[in-house]
Amino acid sequence: MSLFRVLAVHVGPFYSQLFYFIVMSVFGFLGLKILKPRVPLALSNFDLFFTSVSSATVSSMTAVEMEVFSNSQLLLMTFLIFVGGEVFTSMLGLLGSSSFNLSQNQSQKNRVTIHHIPQVPRNPNQIMINLVSLEKKNELGVDDRSSDNNIVQDDNKLGELKRRSVKCLGFVTLGSTMVLHLVGSGLVSTYISIVPSARQVLRKKGISVQTFSVFTIVSTIASCGFVPTNENLIVFKQNSGLLWLILPFVYIGNTLYAPFLRLVIWVLDKVIKREEFGYIQKNYKEIGFDHLLSGLHCWLLVATVLGFNLIQFVIFCCLEWNSENMEGLTTYQKLTASLFQITNARHAGETVFDLSALSSAILVLFVVMMYLPPYTIFLPINDDKNEKKKEGKSLKQCLLLSQLSYLAIFIILICITECKGLKEDPLNFNILNITLEVISAYGNVGFSTGYSCKRQLKADANCRDLWIGLSGKMSNKGKFIIIVVMIFGRLKKYNKNGGQAWSLS
Repeated sequence: MSLFRVLAVHVGPFYSQLFYFIVMSVFGFLGLKILKPRVPLALSNFDLFFTSVSSATVSSMTAVEMEVFSNSQLLLMTFLIFVGGEVFTSMLGLLGSSSFNLSQNQSQKNRVTIHHIPQVPRNPNQIMINLVSLEKKNELGVDDRSSDNNIVQDDNKLGELKRRSVKCLGFVTLGSTMVLHLVGSGLVSTYISIVPSARQVLRKKGISVQTFSVFTIVSTIASCGFVPTNENLIVFKQNSGLLWLILPFVYIGNTLYAPFLRLVIWVLDKVIKREEFGYIQKNYKEIGFDHLLSGLHCWLLVATVLGFNLIQFVIFCCLEWNSENMEGLTTYQKLTASLFQITNARHAGETVFDLSALSSAILVLFVVMMYLPPYTIFLPINDDKNEKKKEGKSLKQCLLLSQLSYLAIFIILICITECKGLKEDPLNFNILNITLEVISAYGNVGFSTGYSCKRQLKADANCRDLWIGLSGKMSNKGKFIIIVVMIFGRLKKYNKNGGQAWSLS
């Protein structure tokens, strides 16, 4: 924790988080390498490192089938997903911010203010003016020292309140996160224990109910999308109750986390009535926590999320209602599974349908939704501070490209490294599937059309269908590019204003 704070202060949040994800990825790779898989299978080091990066960046891009991993390896991946989630890393950033050490810095500043000796003027006229002013102050009974002391005391009180508020926010964030995990894991475990069909699925696969419950909820809240089963949640698409239990955590862990956090703080303020909660709600910008938004912003965010979901839901049901993915489902199960699938496009990444069987229009819609940041709102909120920042641009800012430009470069590079697949296997390696894979890695979602031997134009007798993503079938060069995209996507908030130096007029 102290190392992260030192890095955040001295090298900046971007490089500190980059260092953090690299270290966690290397740690995860070594752990996966040491721990033995459940299936005696020789896993390549690159695939293990790819899986580790995918877990640490909560991207859920799969190069190895999930059921290959042992229970100990799944627990290690659970840890990587938890510490790599946006909520946890934001908490680290909060603890590493200058606000956390405000009282010490403020006290040093105040000591300088108290002991500051004004410069003696050299001009005789100025000396006479000061003497006259001093005599008037003495006649009125005004004491400069008492006035300065009052200002210092007020600053000390405000600084102490801010420090306590930041600390209180950290405890609220940690506490609410732990409660969500405990409640979610308990609900999923209880459901599986009660419903025979769900329990039978895990029994056939040899997966522990407790491991499945904890892993799935941690992954859901972190917006990762990994599930211990090879098919993700496709095997549970008829268990609508399980999907309804998981669905609220998809919202809370991602697009609606900011409104949830503000609601928790508002409730605590009404119940406990501590001044820290009032300060947090009124001074959310000064706190410096990315997920702390104004009340208006939260309402607009909720409206935007529901609006996007409604649009996706209508389009998805219209195009896929009688598709192969919907076979064997009742009307209620179709509605539940459809809502669950479109909600995960922003940006949890869990699936109940085979994405390769979806229409191209739905895949394009998912690409757009995966690209949009979680806190995208429909109605803009004016930010004078940001407008002022746009006036002057440094050389570094001018050299930055827009995020779409970087994504275009990544897609081009993947097309170059996988040119053989594009020529010989165009049904698996096509531009749409590659674009979906890159945008999914960038959005840290994990959606993929996968790879199917049935789609090969030239049948390969040695080909075996695996429940892995398209990136799992790419060359090592292609996988390396996807790794870069996953890390870049995890740090994309530091390049929001990239490309502003370019003019298209």
